[in-house]
Amino acid sequence: MAKEPGLGWTTLSVDDSAGAAKAIKNDVTNFQFATPRGVQDVTGVDKSAMERLLLLADFSITLNGVFNDAADFSHAVFKTVPSTSVLRTVSLAVSGQTLNNECLFTDYALTRAASGELTWTAPGVLADGTVPTWS
Repeated sequence: MAKEPGLGWTTLSVDDSAGAAKAIKNDVTNFQFATPRGVQDVTGVDKSAMERLLLLADFSITLNGVFNDAADFSHAVFKTVPSTSVLRTVSLAVSGQTLNNECLFTDYALTRAASGELTWTAPGVLADGTVPTWS
């Protein structure tokens, strides 16, 4: 295995409110995602160091991009976030590695900067209880 940069994502798609996957990677300028695990402190008074148990797995993502209101692109995907309560499949793929999760998007925030840029942010969280698993 070789080290690689984060260039050339082959897949970054999000379902629209009708459940159709839309490839929006051209509109996304940057994103972050996490796959944390909860922990429970179970340290007894007989210990001199922390003792913990791993708990539930989770997934969260924040996509940031440039406004694009063309059909089937980012605005078409996220404009229904405030008015619908649907699960949306988020599909990520880079270097042959894929990660797919069912998410709820909690916001679609638009920013018009003083310079004239129109950008958006869309945070999402795991929705269906399926453990995030790379394949």
